Amino acid sequence: MHTDLIEVRTGSDETVHDLTSDCHQFLRAVGAADGLLHVWVPHATAGLAVLETGAGSDDDLLATLRALLPADDRWRHRHGSAGHGRDHVLPALCPPYASIPVVGGELALGTWQSVCLVDLNGDNPTRRVRLSFLAG
Repeated sequence: MHTDLIEVRTGSDETVHDLTSDCHQFLRAVGAADGLLHVWVPHATAGLAVLETGAGSDDDLLATLRALLPADDRWRHRHGSAGHGRDHVLPALCPPYASIPVVGGELALGTWQSVCLVDLNGDNPTRRVRLSFLAG
């Protein structure tokens, strides 16, 4: 297995950050052929999603998460900025992992699919993402 830990600057705003080019670079660097790319976010307040970006779906995801997980005082988990408890619920909706087939060294994603880091937590502007390739 090949693995690498990358750092992603998400800033202080809610974001959907496209990791697809990072995944491609990692696969090239390890000389991937056929296998499985596993993407892991070792954080309690961030997750991953495979979705279309740039055509509004990423903004729609953030709007949906804001509606489902409002940043208010309803949360029992109460440290950090206001509404931070919702950030700890996010990984139940956008899990901290994704596995993508790799065929001929390329991600077997659909035409409009991207691998994205989802981060609502402005308290942590830098995230780590572990990319692991398991050859088949």
